[in-house]
Amino acid sequence: MLFVLAGLAEIGGGYLIWLWLREGKPYYWGVGGGIALALYGVIATFQTFPSFGRVYAAYGGVFIVLSVLWGWGIDKKTPDLYDLVGAGICIVGVSVMLFGPRQ
Repeated sequence: MLFVLAGLAEIGGGYLIWLWLREGKPYYWGVGGGIALALYGVIATFQTFPSFGRVYAAYGGVFIVLSVLWGWGIDKKTPDLYDLVGAGICIVGVSVMLFGPRQ
């Protein structure tokens, strides 16, 4: 759940800044985006996995999947087969990184 919450904060924050700078929304959209991005950094610290690098690498995979879903749901850009296959590969990679047996 923390991966999803952090991903939404990251993507949502970036999206608000995008709308502010690229589509002329009011400055407070950018401020809200900055706050959401800061929250993303805080949310990630609540993970129980001990390795910073591994957690952030796993966020990368989750971020890709959430970005495809965001584009589909918010921007109304339907993912194609390669988007879906690529997102699936990322989730497999995240699972291997986080849950693979270690000594």
